[in-house]
Amino acid sequence: MFSKSNDLTTPASAPPTFGGFGKSVLASDLVITGDILTSSTVEVSGKVQGKITAKSLIIGVDGQVSGKVSAEDVDVRGKFGGTIATQSLALRSACEVQGEVVYTTLSIESGAVVEGQFKVNKP
Repeated sequence: MFSKSNDLTTPASAPPTFGGFGKSVLASDLVITGDILTSSTVEVSGKVQGKITAKSLIIGVDGQVSGKVSAEDVDVRGKFGGTIATQSLALRSACEVQGEVVYTTLSIESGAVVEGQFKVNKP
């Protein structure tokens, strides 16, 4: 009935639509432990520990995310540790990423700090 899958080869499709199509901004003073599920964009300026499933994820310069991320587009400007499954990954100059990443397209700016396993998901 329930199973745990470690398949990181394909990002999850966008979750079901719940209504709004705006961007959810998690402020710098916010700390969340748990799962976030949305059909739109999430911008993290605070701290999140858990699973994020979204259409798009932006980790701001002051943002810290640890856990599992599945999104079509991921833009990392802050700190990330864990696993990412995405179609498009942008690692900005101030970011620090440690973990396992599966992507289709990747851009890394000079100054970005990356450590871990990066695997291209060939279409």
